[in-house]
Amino acid sequence: MIRLYTTKSSGNGYKVRLLASMVGAPFEQVFIDFEKKEHKSPGFLKLNPRGQVPVIEVEGRVFWDSTACLVYVARKYGGESWLPTDPLGMAEVEQWLALASNEIQFGIQAARGILRLGRQGNVEEGQARGRLALDAIEQRLADTPWLALGRPTIADIACQAYVGVADEAGIDMNAYPNTKAWLKRIEGLPGWVSRVQ
Repeated sequence: MIRLYTTKSSGNGYKVRLLASMVGAPFEQVFIDFEKKEHKSPGFLKLNPRGQVPVIEVEGRVFWDSTACLVYVARKYGGESWLPTDPLGMAEVEQWLALASNEIQFGIQAARGILRLGRQGNVEEGQARGRLALDAIEQRLADTPWLALGRPTIADIACQAYVGVADEAGIDMNAYPNTKAWLKRIEGLPGWVSRVQ
């Protein structure tokens, strides 16, 4: 059983929940109260010294960061399908995980946080980074239905969580028709769950 620590609004926590649902991994959610800053409490900091969600507890171990959590769930429950072990396949997936951790996180997610949650930062800079990510995704999806390997992988899950709410970052998604169609394909996959549940 996977114990997933997350908040109700975390896109990174949603990634892990979505993949777990898609691969049929048993999990329970432990919600951390973001408003009360439980993610900065001494007890939670023992789980993740960065004071961020998601965190998973599994097999007597603790893993933090959505990418690490996705890797565990994919390899444990999804085998080669969601994250291959061959070098070329793994590298193809990993490049999109890097995009999710960089331009999407510090672009779309950051701009969304400024506009929706009142966080500090430069919204235009976040939007510009977000558009770089969306341009790369849009270009890739012109030739293939999925980001890596011609099938759904954790590359799609990692990028979808914040791309799916890019409009909340003030980015017009009508400029990205391939990306919008890809988001619909993800929603059509078995086990898909919405962000708010």
